[in-house]
Amino acid sequence: MPTKAESSSSGSTASGKVTIADIAAEAGVSVPTVSKVMNGRADVAATTRERVEEIIRRHGYQRRADERSRRSNLVELMFHELESAWALEIIRGAEQVASDSGLALVLSESQGRPTPGHGWLEGVIARRPLAVISVFSDLTGQQLAKLRARDIPVVVVDPIGEPDLDTPSIGATNWNGGLTATRHLIELGHRRIAMIGGPERVLCSRARVDGYRAALETAGLRVDTGLIRYGDFHVESGRAQFAPLLELPDPPTAVFAGSDLQALGVYEAARAAGLKIPDDLSVVGFDDLPVAQWVGPPLTTVRQPLQDMAAAGTRLAITLARGDEPEHRRIELATSLVVRQSTARPR
Repeated sequence: MPTKAESSSSGSTASGKVTIADIAAEAGVSVPTVSKVMNGRADVAATTRERVEEIIRRHGYQRRADERSRRSNLVELMFHELESAWALEIIRGAEQVASDSGLALVLSESQGRPTPGHGWLEGVIARRPLAVISVFSDLTGQQLAKLRARDIPVVVVDPIGEPDLDTPSIGATNWNGGLTATRHLIELGHRRIAMIGGPERVLCSRARVDGYRAALETAGLRVDTGLIRYGDFHVESGRAQFAPLLELPDPPTAVFAGSDLQALGVYEAARAAGLKIPDDLSVVGFDDLPVAQWVGPPLTTVRQPLQDMAAAGTRLAITLARGDEPEHRRIELATSLVVRQSTARPR
């Protein structure tokens, strides 16, 4: 199977097709080095540049420019769903980078499905964007192949599963975030700590739960699987998953929610049970959405740099669209704990 650089920079001669990989092999250099020479990058040794350019001239190699020349100035940002404060943070980060680059951002969604349907793919092909940024979505191998065949690079932000080796991705340190959140509650003196995770098969959710488990185990505390629940990342899921835990003979005194929205659902369940936060129950969320500062009491949460993740993904997509090879194809941005008023020592 051709590499990304090969498929995006194929060329032809009168005697037959020659690829960028052929040129690289003949010059004794890597494919990214040939790509840098072809794109006029300065970070190539003069002797290497001359050797590569001579081979290009000898073969009469011409870059395939037809697809790129017909593309629009759009960057497509595709979500599984748009109606959330979480999505708004992603949009803000992507829009800033696109605007600074003189490009426009177009939004699309897959109506809550992790994998978009055939209609979405056909729409993308018709719109001919410079690149696609897939957010918390899971494109099939066939969909990725069709986009790559049309020189439309794809970058995944906050991937649901492990992206294939040819698909660049931007994520956050979810495991460390889960570890930090749970350690904060342990250090306050909590021992019965519940965990409300997102979907079990989603990569970031699994990592947060694993971080929670690691914090308990390293503190010498037993992991009570009865205190771990899974749902989605929305408010109602947080309420529905946490409410039954309050009916246990020995209910939790603290909870780490896999998202700020789930944490708001925990607030609702606690109020319905007549509990005060943080007097009776400490709560930690994840994301640090703007609402976390304004809910009562303000929510202690793990800050996930959503705008920065979207900005990094957009810059990476633009780099690929220009035919350059990025320095890194896997990027994880750091999370950090933001302590507010929703956590305290247990009674």
